[in-house]
Amino acid sequence: MWDYQTLMAAYEVARRLKIVRFAGVVSAGKEARVYRAIGKGGVEYAVKIYLTATAEFRKSIYKYIMGDPRFEGVDLSNTKKLFFAWARKEYRNLRRMYDACVSVPRPYLVYQNIIVMEFIGEGGRRAPLLKEVYEELDEEELMDVYRQVVENVKRIYCCARLVHADLSEYNIMYLHGKVYIIDVAQAVDLNHPLAEQFLAHDIGNIHRFFAEEAGLEIPGPEEILRQVTSCEDVQCECRVESRQAEAQ
Repeated sequence: MWDYQTLMAAYEVARRLKIVRFAGVVSAGKEARVYRAIGKGGVEYAVKIYLTATAEFRKSIYKYIMGDPRFEGVDLSNTKKLFFAWARKEYRNLRRMYDACVSVPRPYLVYQNIIVMEFIGEGGRRAPLLKEVYEELDEEELMDVYRQVVENVKRIYCCARLVHADLSEYNIMYLHGKVYIIDVAQAVDLNHPLAEQFLAHDIGNIHRFFAEEAGLEIPGPEEILRQVTSCEDVQCECRVESRQAEAQ
């Protein structure tokens, strides 16, 4: 059940985006739930609502918020203020990635503890996570997925100037041959004191999954890291314009 503040916030979000109804939970975690919502004309949204802050959650996000100016002056002991700030952080990260043409859900709105983004899925069901579907793909398809993931990490780093900081097969969606990066709240700016450490961890996860679980012959972590950080053959500014035109 939503508390009164969340219920009023959901009403305001529905008013702004002309949402007709909420169509059920598509993902549920300890701190947040993602709902599918239907707007006028059948537009589908993913509505992420932060609800509960556990002690484990506070501890886990501490390393991502220390050194982030967006959290300066925020009372992290106050659950409501923490979630408002964390939701804004996720929305801004998502917006920066989207504007850099990273394959992420299109962001629409952040309001208090609620983020609204594009719904990735079909038939009322969310797209599967890479972890859930990779065994159904052949080697050629998996290699294409690997290349897409590396290209998106490169765009996150070179164009959005961020590091995802928690990338794994559990926060990559796959639909009709295309990957989508999700769950970007913890992403940090390249100026964050732990940015290099987080990037190395992301690259390690990519190599572990595709080399060890999927069984692909791919470059080692050091070479993948070099490919990402070299920013070779990456054009950022012209593609931002294409995204802005798309949104109009």
